[in-house]
Amino acid sequence: MAVLLHRWGLFAVRRRREVLAVCLLVVAAITTLGLTSAGSFATTSQIPGSAAQSALRKMEHHFGASDRQSAQIVFEAPKGASLNDPANAAALQRTLTAAATVPGVTSVSDPVRTRAMTPDGTTAVVKVEFSVPKDQDVRQGNLDALKDTAAGSRAAGIDVLFGGDAYKQSAPLVGPMETVGLLVALAVLAITFGSLLSAGLPLITALIAVGTSMAALIGLSSVLNVADKAPTLAVMLGLAVGIDYALLIVSRHRSELAQGRSVQEAAARATATAGSAVAFAGLTVIIALVGLTVARVPVLTAMGLSAAAAVAVAVIMSLGLLPTLLAFAGERLRPRPGSRALRRIRGAAGPSARPPMGARWVAGVVRRPWRAVITVTLGLAALALPATQLQLALSDDGSEPTSNVVRQTYDKIGAAFGPGANGPLMILVSDAPLGTLKATGEEVTKDLAGVPGIARVSPVDYSTDGAAARMQIIPATGPRDAATSDLVNRLRKTVAPVAARSGSDIAVTGRTAVSIEVSDRLSGALVPFAVVVVGLSLLLLTAAFRSVAIPVKATVGFLLSVGASFGAIVAVFQWGWLADTLGVPSTGPTTSFVPIIVMAVLFGLAMDYEVFLVSAMREEYVRTKAPHLAVVGGARQAARVVTAAALIMVAVFASFLFTHDPAIMPIALALAVGVLLDAFAVRMTLVPAVMALLGHGAWWLPRLLDKWLPDLDVEGAHLDEPAPTHPRRRDPECGSGAAPTPEAAPVTRLPLPKQDIRP
Repeated sequence: MAVLLHRWGLFAVRRRREVLAVCLLVVAAITTLGLTSAGSFATTSQIPGSAAQSALRKMEHHFGASDRQSAQIVFEAPKGASLNDPANAAALQRTLTAAATVPGVTSVSDPVRTRAMTPDGTTAVVKVEFSVPKDQDVRQGNLDALKDTAAGSRAAGIDVLFGGDAYKQSAPLVGPMETVGLLVALAVLAITFGSLLSAGLPLITALIAVGTSMAALIGLSSVLNVADKAPTLAVMLGLAVGIDYALLIVSRHRSELAQGRSVQEAAARATATAGSAVAFAGLTVIIALVGLTVARVPVLTAMGLSAAAAVAVAVIMSLGLLPTLLAFAGERLRPRPGSRALRRIRGAAGPSARPPMGARWVAGVVRRPWRAVITVTLGLAALALPATQLQLALSDDGSEPTSNVVRQTYDKIGAAFGPGANGPLMILVSDAPLGTLKATGEEVTKDLAGVPGIARVSPVDYSTDGAAARMQIIPATGPRDAATSDLVNRLRKTVAPVAARSGSDIAVTGRTAVSIEVSDRLSGALVPFAVVVVGLSLLLLTAAFRSVAIPVKATVGFLLSVGASFGAIVAVFQWGWLADTLGVPSTGPTTSFVPIIVMAVLFGLAMDYEVFLVSAMREEYVRTKAPHLAVVGGARQAARVVTAAALIMVAVFASFLFTHDPAIMPIALALAVGVLLDAFAVRMTLVPAVMALLGHGAWWLPRLLDKWLPDLDVEGAHLDEPAPTHPRRRDPECGSGAAPTPEAAPVTRLPLPKQDIRP
């Protein structure tokens, strides 16, 4: 791999104008095509072919269903009064009449006829339907006009609240806080490199990659069912890995320049060595994200594939566009003679200067490995303890911030009609033998009387075609409550004997039942996902590092990190720790797709740091054959880059906490905490300790497996093998092939002092 990327790096540098033109042309074409064919993102969660989903479609076939946007109006009478009082009833009716005349409104329900008024007449709910399809937004002017119709009711003392899907606000993909995250990333890059030009290159390639992938995603949404959360996850992950991958290559390029290489050769070797690690790490992340398709849930598949595509574009930009930018930057990226950056880079190769903090930390860990292993393992295990109480459910309007009118409407309905009114269940009776439909419906209603957890059951409703019957069940608990899920299971057991006796098809359905099935499917997919993805990644790591112990160690460390990140989710979003500080809209069960997404993303990112760090250690081991020297020497080369990469990812992920999106916030928190712990507790502490204990055994691989596995050469060992000599090509813009000034002359690598490496 390294040899091929070296050839590509040389080609990209020598033909930088042509390569840059092709890259920009492709980016422009994708962006133009995507924006001109823009579609809309799907907001529903369903499982095609599931029992509740199939029954829901059958019910919509018999009873009809609207595919239009709708709003809810909640009327609350003054204290001590009723909406049935003549004055209040007249004011309410005038509002409904005016609402029907609002542009775009096609129907306004009658709360009395639809039984959407409390028995005491204090609260009523009205449904307003628009002519706009569900996948489009209602014009703000029409929504404001609908609100204006409540002036008469409010004058009569009636409290009127507008909510529902039509009033849901779409958050931008990138907001002010995400911009702050980018500024933090720029600051970390500037400190790391000591150069604004070097710091700007990773941001440029990352932003181009994210913009390209987003444009493509927007265009694909017109022909594919892309979940509305997919773009946010793709932006979050694309920014993080895009900056980090470019950071690794730029850092290696500057290191090669400091060693005295020409710009052309430095860019090629950076693309070959660091680029190999980037390609391998990106492939690991992509495999983990594509593995989300194992769950066979469309919303999760869309999120996984979208994020995987964003990572793939980030890798392509880092390997394709970045070498040309390095060539155009030329000598300006070479550390200046006498500069701190040059001393720091040279200090990583010789014993004269004080080792960097990361190398000193790893050297201390190597001296007392058992202490590090026990401390890190027990600490992460303690942080993971709350994860044993993780509760899952799909988010709904009750997850929105309390300042949101949609949440306020949700709470009003729950307070007036009971929490289950926000998530009713339906029993559908269909395919009944001729003349038995009515008797079967009555028998089901009778059996439901003894089922615990039901607040009330509506009378049986028969379809106009006489082929189906249904009854609405209001649970005693809310849609996200675990008791509601238990109720669904009890209802299925209750109606099963009736279905068998009558020969009818009787199913439990409704939006809440479908959401519960989606949640159950997502929960059940965690183990198969872990087996498939972790198994494939173990094979890749084994091939990359020619070792059995390193992949196993990497996976165990990941499990500790992901357990701690799940513990953080429970502590903040279920127990409410720091909830007010972080602006958590509401506490309760975590959105069902959060754990599997966090596991996929964090596994990929953890393997990134494993590749970055261990590839440097293997490079040292291949050169010295001294295991302890390789551990500390690799840390000298990679610790600073891994630290900067981790801080950048934490900053990017943490910035998405301020979106206040109930589905995205747990992902952002878990990834920020997980990356922080994985980079510093696992990769910078636990990994060196275990490798020090294993010694040469860390690099052991059975001979048969060694012959069978391909040699990926992630560390670039084959680059120094003898090759046919060719006349050096002189390139004025990239610097000549001659050796640079004495200040930038090559520095011979010397062994580290024994006291720094002895365990």
